[in-house]
Amino acid sequence: MLDMGFLDDIEAIIAKVPAERQTLLFSATMPKAILNIGEKFMTDPTTVKIKAKELTTDLVDQYFVRARDYEKFDIMTRILDVQAPELTIVFGRTKRRVDELSKGLEARGYNAAGIHGDLTQQRRMTILKKFKAGQLDILVATDVAARGLDISGVTHVYNYDIPQDPESYVHRIGRTGRAGHHGTSVTFVTPNEMDYLRVIEKLTKKRMEPLKPPTAKEAFAGQVASALAEIDDLVAKTDDDKYADQAQVLLEKYDAQTLAMALLNQMTKDDASQVPVKITPERPLPRRRNSGKRNGYRGNNKWRKDNRGSRNDWRDKKRGGDRNKKDRSRDRFERRQKGGKRNFTIRTKQD
Repeated sequence: MLDMGFLDDIEAIIAKVPAERQTLLFSATMPKAILNIGEKFMTDPTTVKIKAKELTTDLVDQYFVRARDYEKFDIMTRILDVQAPELTIVFGRTKRRVDELSKGLEARGYNAAGIHGDLTQQRRMTILKKFKAGQLDILVATDVAARGLDISGVTHVYNYDIPQDPESYVHRIGRTGRAGHHGTSVTFVTPNEMDYLRVIEKLTKKRMEPLKPPTAKEAFAGQVASALAEIDDLVAKTDDDKYADQAQVLLEKYDAQTLAMALLNQMTKDDASQVPVKITPERPLPRRRNSGKRNGYRGNNKWRKDNRGSRNDWRDKKRGGDRNKKDRSRDRFERRQKGGKRNFTIRTKQD
């Protein structure tokens, strides 16, 4: 939120409050940038940490799906069809990713919108208001835009991109499983990002369960089940007297089964592969290096650093004394000026 411009508002508010005051700063994590802000606006602040055995709640079922970047969108839409979440947040790593995901979901019939730092404050507030009111099913957001969101009723969190910072994962899935309600999180991981998944599991002290991507048939079955539930709600809300005459005309023209199939066809979406959506591949995260020592000469950087000087000294002595590179270059230049080519002695068999 501070990256999105709220720091100026904070400074404006603090400028109006009394000099003698008590200031408290709460955050799930305290990175260096936040600590610097605390020191700027506080006098001799004291840090209070609450250590928990687990950073994530047992009320959130945590899964991961291993897939290549170009496969993730189709797999995610099928999972959405099968799990049928009520209120969902999808996290993307970049602003471009958020824009493409939200537009792609809309193209496939999902009620979705995205927020990030490039949107105006009014636009962000409008989208969040719709999401809180249940008028929006899927909110696509970056980590920065989603920080500090207090929205109840979020049932699912989808990490389309695994975060590079493990603490960001804690913030993400913390949007669900609140106030005693159950939640589900699904993280998409490419094969070269499995090391990041293990680091997150080490931080949260909880193992993620692998989730098998659903097939097109399973996704369609999920769509039909959701459509049937929506039809039940529609029937309960329908004014029978208002449409009685029009319904009778339709029944005389079509049989009940044909009308029911037409309604289901209208309320279900096509398979994920039927509507083409282009998601630009993001630059892959750098591979995490093993913290252990590497074997072999190339890994022994300390030996190379300590002995580089002695090796150079030995080379200089072989060349005729303790001279630096500049001296040797000057000698070569002077030889060329005096006699041009260097003299060589050719030995024959008679010699």
